Amino acid sequence: METVYMKEYSHHLKREMEYKVYGNGGRPCIVFPAQNGRFFDYENFGMVEVLKPFIESGKLQLFCIDSIDGETWSAAGDEGARIERHEAWVDYICDEFLRRIYQVNPFGGKPFLTGCSMGASHSLNIYLRRPELFSGCIALSGIYHATYFFPNYQDYRIYLNSPTDYLVHMSDDHPLLEEYRQGNIIVCIGQGAWEAEGIIDTRIIEQQLNRLQVPCWIDYWGEDVYHDWPWWQKQIVYFMPYMLGEK
Repeated sequence: METVYMKEYSHHLKREMEYKVYGNGGRPCIVFPAQNGRFFDYENFGMVEVLKPFIESGKLQLFCIDSIDGETWSAAGDEGARIERHEAWVDYICDEFLRRIYQVNPFGGKPFLTGCSMGASHSLNIYLRRPELFSGCIALSGIYHATYFFPNYQDYRIYLNSPTDYLVHMSDDHPLLEEYRQGNIIVCIGQGAWEAEGIIDTRIIEQQLNRLQVPCWIDYWGEDVYHDWPWWQKQIVYFMPYMLGEK
């Protein structure tokens, strides 16, 4: 498959950001790494390989990017500065990187988002915040409450990154709901090792989206399904045809 490595300066982050593109057409998909991960992890942990049939057939194009979790969600110290830095990264995604995708792939349509673990958290949250920019998300094994990482500080920016909070308070006439209803939301989690915290959040997401009459696919896999790459490989192959409109 065609693979391109890129390193470009972000004005929002004031630093170079690296990413890799897999494929030369089809539906664009932004891939967020797991917590503290890098843009090359999706390939190194076998996720690109299992998606190879979709990529080589021209149905899917992956844009695997870097997070800055080590400066934000995982960092110690000033929580206000950390969430401000995260917001600069969200601006990078929604402004600079999205424009780059349309330059690379002008005919693929709205990108969708995916990721595993912390990557799932980013995928669902950014989609719910900016559904006019993205066509949906496949979120695998995420945690969706920001206070897990920001326990001692509260302001509106943290609230904006905590789906289990803002969905609970969203009214049934909120203007974003029509955007949600036109998208494709897939949230999956196993019920095995290291998934307990995520199961709680996923059930809240399910309850609130149902309350708001937003179509979604919330899927709980078995008690043998644990929080790690072998299961995420199986899950992404299972869900991808639905996201691409093949099922």
